[in-house]
Amino acid sequence: MNSMKFASIITGVVLAIYAIFLLAQLWGSVVSWAIFTKITITAAVVVVVVLGLALLYREYVEEKSMKDDNYLD
Repeated sequence: MNSMKFASIITGVVLAIYAIFLLAQLWGSVVSWAIFTKITITAAVVVVVVLGLALLYREYVEEKSMKDDNYLD
């Protein structure tokens, strides 16, 4: 599976779960606001790290394929 496709799926799932949790927290206090803030920061970090790693991997694979095809020295 393509790394960006896999990263997009993970990011989409995390964001969808977080959106449901956000609405539940706004309409009925599910957890304390301190824990909600921690979950928000955690979700943001997970999304950024997953997308960052996918971009790094994609760049590595593209550079390797360009070297294999003798486009780069």
